[in-house]
Amino acid sequence: MLRLIVQRLAALVPLLFIVSVLTFSFTSMLPSDPVDLIIGDTGTQEQYEMVRERLGLNEPVVVRYFQWLGRAVQGDLGTSFFNSVSVSSAVMQRLPVTLSLTAVSALIAVLVGIAAGVAAALRPRSWVDRLATVGATIGQAIPNFWFGLLLVAIFAVNLRLFPATGFTPISTSPWEWLRSVTLPALALGLSSSAAIARQVRSAMVGVLQQDYIRAARAQGLSSRRVILRHALTNAMVPVVAILSFQITVLLGGALIVEQVFAINGLGTLAITAVRQQDIPMIQGLVLVMVGLVVLVQLATDIVYGFLNPKARPS
Repeated sequence: MLRLIVQRLAALVPLLFIVSVLTFSFTSMLPSDPVDLIIGDTGTQEQYEMVRERLGLNEPVVVRYFQWLGRAVQGDLGTSFFNSVSVSSAVMQRLPVTLSLTAVSALIAVLVGIAAGVAAALRPRSWVDRLATVGATIGQAIPNFWFGLLLVAIFAVNLRLFPATGFTPISTSPWEWLRSVTLPALALGLSSSAAIARQVRSAMVGVLQQDYIRAARAQGLSSRRVILRHALTNAMVPVVAILSFQITVLLGGALIVEQVFAINGLGTLAITAVRQQDIPMIQGLVLVMVGLVVLVQLATDIVYGFLNPKARPS
């Protein structure tokens, strides 16, 4: 297992380097000049040149990239062009909000997906199986932002059980944090639970037909033990393979759902940066998001290697 972790960590270095090159290259090729947005239409040529010099935009792209990379490896992602705020500080301030929303969404997706998939697999071609299949199809078809608006209309506006907008940090009030994160997490998690339910059902149906399951039942083991300890454990091996993709989808979806619920996470920061063409902020956000996706993939590989010894390097 240690060798697997070392190999995955070693593969992260070239991956992050390639991502940093692509991110810096693409943001440097933006058609409009951020200096024009900063000084406006009334700025003079002298002011224009002064701002370009202050921002370091007169340097060649290669020089600017290695200067930025040298600071990034030390944790300094630069300074915003528009409000002189440290990109690292701004990202770290918003990151817990997006991570908490993604974590609760992933928990909902896993719990609902596994429960629905197991229930459908235990009663194939029954009304439970058909209901789970229809629910999974609808869940994958409905956009999460539209589902979020529907949840707001029902549970926030009509029933007034949850707040419609805003986010309360867990350090301030755990109960209010749970209330503020429930609706956006449901909007995200139920969509991903549909894909997990399909995979769990397919894997469980195959596992339940194996000889060792029949042998376990013939030995007089309870159905609960056979299902949870033998069938579900082996069925989770292929399911874990798609969890990293689903968590990545949740991270991306969180950026959109945050707009629906007026949550000041990375999504709000990213949209503001794109509108203003705040290049350092865009570069920092992309690098951080890619780093999160890579860490999720690493965690998934470790869990997959734990469940499936054949996947471990020899």
